[in-house]
Amino acid sequence: MDTSAFVAGFDPFSISEEQYTVPIVKEEIRGSSMAWVRFKTAVESGKLKVRTAKKIFLDKVKTSATLVGDTFFLSEADCQVLALALELKTQGYSPLIATDDYSIQNVANQMGIKFASLATFGIRFRLQWIRYCPACHKKYPAGYKSRKCEVCGTELKRKPLRRNLLKP
Repeated sequence: MDTSAFVAGFDPFSISEEQYTVPIVKEEIRGSSMAWVRFKTAVESGKLKVRTAKKIFLDKVKTSATLVGDTFFLSEADCQVLALALELKTQGYSPLIATDDYSIQNVANQMGIKFASLATFGIRFRLQWIRYCPACHKKYPAGYKSRKCEVCGTELKRKPLRRNLLKP
């Protein structure tokens, strides 16, 4: 489960399946909000398990995110949620990430992991991004490490290079 699932009002007690999240999600939820209350109650009751993914799976997520161009748009929590889902998938589970984050959905789709949107419609296309400078129009590969243009110093933006319709 991603932070956005708790913020959108998802109730972990509303489904019977095993549920997992990563420790950093706890840090992203504010201490006095209803999201925090749902999170804390679910963890304390054993309904939600907090687990850290192995580094090898985090590395695979970062590689996949670079392939589709979402590296700079995923937080550390996002990467950890994806890594845990990938690890669970390799252990024979069928993980479904509850998230409204489009970058998580894009990378999850690229890795063959299912996702469910809660407050949004979710993505309909898997996007492959390219980064570019809006001032001088220089183009950069999706995995380019800097946030600024090497020519003029302007903050880089992104646009879809290619989009693939998701399979139902």
